[in-house]
Amino acid sequence: MGETGGIDFSFGMSDRELAEAPTIYASDLLRGKRALISGGGSGIGYAIAWLYARLGAAVILCGRTEGKLRQAVDALTARGLDARYQLLDIREPGQIAGVMDGIFADGGLDILVNNAGGQFPQLAIDFTENGWKSVINNNLNGTWFMMQAAAQHWRDSGTPGNIINMVVVVDDSMHGVAHTCAARSAVITLSEKTAVEWAPLHVRVNCVAPGVTDSAGMKVYSEAARQAFHRANPMQRACSVWDIAQACGYLGSDAAGFITGEVLHLDGGSRHWGELWTCPKPGYFGG
Repeated sequence: MGETGGIDFSFGMSDRELAEAPTIYASDLLRGKRALISGGGSGIGYAIAWLYARLGAAVILCGRTEGKLRQAVDALTARGLDARYQLLDIREPGQIAGVMDGIFADGGLDILVNNAGGQFPQLAIDFTENGWKSVINNNLNGTWFMMQAAAQHWRDSGTPGNIINMVVVVDDSMHGVAHTCAARSAVITLSEKTAVEWAPLHVRVNCVAPGVTDSAGMKVYSEAARQAFHRANPMQRACSVWDIAQACGYLGSDAAGFITGEVLHLDGGSRHWGELWTCPKPGYFGG
């Protein structure tokens, strides 16, 4: 906590911190698993990649920025971890099909972490058409295209699969980013329905819903907004990228083998207390 009672944001963790952060998991928990992590070059996805690789998984990071992905993979492989990257725009189904074909031809896939996405704080009444479409394409359409492509390959190959979708806390919170809440709510519903449809294929589908998270993504919010976030969180701190990575470690492991169609919230109880505005309340609220 800062001197003003707010949250001190460091905007993520360093490579050294990610390499050395303590975990309760055995070092071979994910040995033999292959994981594809979208948006894996930075932030939450990067932390998940570190944990998965440290637990023995071969990780494939995908995203749109090659320099960022190459730097991430270099950091992981420098520690002796199994990592590579694949350029991919999740908004393009044709690109996804090509990447999935290559991954399944080259040894298959066990875990898909749909982490890529993004949003910007703005009151809904001011959304532009392009702004709305951009967030929906990134956070809903891209996630769906990835889910479906992986599931089709698992069905056709007769192998089990595990999908973890990154969403946000949408219950009584996150006012000021209605576009991403709409998209993420749809992802939650998609996850629930496909969890039932795909269970006979031995494909599990779950969501992780972080609240206020100390990651690079927080830089889009104003300092005033960031320092007010803890007021909607009874634990009075931000979620760390490592908190999220460890939740994904559990859902990605065999320990969660009978869990599907669920949402794991990492919000410090904010759904049950307080409200979160990512930008100032509009003046017509009064008071």
